[in-house]
Amino acid sequence: MPAQPPLPVLIVGAGPTGLVLALWLTKFGIPVRIIDKTSGPGTTSRAFAVQAHTLELYEQQPGLAEEAVALGHPVQTLRLSDGHDVITAPIGRFAADETRYPYILVFPQDEHERLLIRHLEARGVYVERETEFVSFTEGDGKTRAVVRTGGVEGAADYSYICGCDGARSLLRHQLNVGFEGGTYQQLFYVADVEASGHAAGPEPFFALKDKDFCLVFPMRHATATRLVGVVPAKVQKPVEEIIYADVAEHVSEITNLTVSKTNWFSVYHVHHRIASAFKTGRIFLLGDAAHIHSPAGGQGMNTGIGDAVNLAWKLKDILQGNAKQELLETYATERQGFARKLIRTTDAGFSAMTSGGLLGFLARKIIMPHIVPRLLRIRFFGSFFFRTLSQIGLSYPDSALTRGDTKAGARLPWVKPLDNHAPLKEAVWQLHVYGTGAEALRQYAASQNLPLHVFPYSVEARRAGLSENAIYLIRPDGYIGFSSRAGDVAALTAYLSKYR
Repeated sequence: MPAQPPLPVLIVGAGPTGLVLALWLTKFGIPVRIIDKTSGPGTTSRAFAVQAHTLELYEQQPGLAEEAVALGHPVQTLRLSDGHDVITAPIGRFAADETRYPYILVFPQDEHERLLIRHLEARGVYVERETEFVSFTEGDGKTRAVVRTGGVEGAADYSYICGCDGARSLLRHQLNVGFEGGTYQQLFYVADVEASGHAAGPEPFFALKDKDFCLVFPMRHATATRLVGVVPAKVQKPVEEIIYADVAEHVSEITNLTVSKTNWFSVYHVHHRIASAFKTGRIFLLGDAAHIHSPAGGQGMNTGIGDAVNLAWKLKDILQGNAKQELLETYATERQGFARKLIRTTDAGFSAMTSGGLLGFLARKIIMPHIVPRLLRIRFFGSFFFRTLSQIGLSYPDSALTRGDTKAGARLPWVKPLDNHAPLKEAVWQLHVYGTGAEALRQYAASQNLPLHVFPYSVEARRAGLSENAIYLIRPDGYIGFSSRAGDVAALTAYLSKYR
């Protein structure tokens, strides 16, 4: 253990990514300071899809997952229309045995942030508002940051600085880190409205017509609706002058909605970018500061939350003296690799949906409304789609932290009858065996203060891909770091000695 308590971790930005990072570090006993230049949490819904893997991670904070589900709107079905027929597509039809959350949770970001803030304040940590990051310098084993509050600047030392300050990150700019990618040509709109009509039902509605589309999502109550679409080409105005009335006819024509009130409206360009480095010295970039995506699939916010949990337990192990510095390098390699893959896949899908020509026509008129719904009714395709969308299929096969011959690098599969995810709530390194734990393993686990959970082997465990009597070393974020079908305790010892 360190001779003295570690310096706090400075978190710049109090969106979902920064709040989750603060929550997890506080849970681990790591002091934090979280600042944000705004006067309060967001008041508009912006991101609204919470994926199953995010909810699984939220189980590590008592009551957080349950409250999110109670406040949100679980969605298991998507409705698609090509302008004539309305076709229903299942989302989590085959996921009930893979996760406790076989759906997309529609939970507006403003409400989501307030929930995270309540949990953070219950732990005695408060966001410092109207406080702006100014600059930093790195020293021997620490960083010094200058922040400005009320026009007054002050400096303090921190163990690490975490940039969760969004797509225009000042921290990323000061690091001179590249942010490569591009911008889609089309101008998009987003609106929160009060609406009625068939498209405003309890399931999301995806309206496709010619070169246009409009996504309709249920929000806070029966008549609250989120609209996302492309600003029609005939709207020839400066971006800052476009209002809902300019797209109202387009919305009515493509969705048949009757809009009685507009609560919020904005237009924007969609970007896809990724930082060239997620870690520089003692500085980390997370969330939109590190990667931004198309809105396809509701992945952006969930990926930022995944960044936060991935980094939090690694900082904890370092600051509590339980790991070597090399552990922190795996944050960048794991999360940057996933962000690159995500941008490639979402970019391809989004480009197809928004492009002109034959590809766009086929995507909007045939593939999405007619082929995709039918594929989702087939177990293989439906399961693959949900695992990808929900991020429960995310794995780190190429990580330096991954070693083994059975499921290594993957999220620990949920075996419903065993409820083998229950021990993951502790967010600690732990050993799992499905069968009988050998005495040598029991002795080693006790000597290393590693919790050992032995579950009976079952048909369900076999179907989940778990091997009988194999050793599984589970990371604090629920991923399998090491595995051995042969139950090789010596190999497990070698694995742990590399980083501990």
